[in-house]
Amino acid sequence: LLQSNVGKRKAQIAAIRRSFGDLVLNVDSDTEIASDVVSKLVRKMQDPAVGAAMGQLTASNRNASWLTGLIDMEYWLACNEERAAQTRFGAVMCCCGPCAMYRRSALMLLLDQYETQFFRGKPSDFGEDRHLTILMLKAGFRTEYVPDAIAATVVPDRLLPYLRQQLRWARSTYRDTLLGLHLLPGLDRYLTLDVLGQNLGPLLLAISSIAAIAQLALTDSVPWWTGLTIVVMTMVRCSVAALRAG
Repeated sequence: LLQSNVGKRKAQIAAIRRSFGDLVLNVDSDTEIASDVVSKLVRKMQDPAVGAAMGQLTASNRNASWLTGLIDMEYWLACNEERAAQTRFGAVMCCCGPCAMYRRSALMLLLDQYETQFFRGKPSDFGEDRHLTILMLKAGFRTEYVPDAIAATVVPDRLLPYLRQQLRWARSTYRDTLLGLHLLPGLDRYLTLDVLGQNLGPLLLAISSIAAIAQLALTDSVPWWTGLTIVVMTMVRCSVAALRAG
């Protein structure tokens, strides 16, 4: 317990500096982990080349609303498509904060860089998990995903808090992707494609949507193909997630 609320990153760093074990487990305050999570993550960390490993996230309140059900599907896709593919190459690009284990010796090498990160001239107070993962990769450690280490976390059940959360995460994604671009030539080419897709995909979708609205407004013609393509791609992706996530 610190004397005042100085934010997650400062509290995390204080805890790491006071720790003494070989491995450090990070769990968010709104997250419950399965009884075997620690042993499964430890098994992965037995390889000294691995600096961090994350478990699979689910929404503990998935049945609370239509939004929490969709977020649970989104988590399934993020973990079991994106992270599962990245771990094939030993480079999960973001070990998520709700359930991640770190090698303490690696953390001690990186803490000063982690603590002194600035964004637009101010100390950074968001995107802790992604930035720490990028630092691990820059230091030459592997980062892994363990699909059977299950952690259930509370997700936003209203649209406005969800959008605020997504905006915060998006800022972190774009900022730390720029910091980590020089890593990509040393990683598998798939990861370059993956990172570019993650960052350019939403921008291209936004441009397509704006262009479709402009076409409708300026020419009175309905952009059927744009709308149909977006709907079909969305339905295919969501159907896979809904089926696999139950």
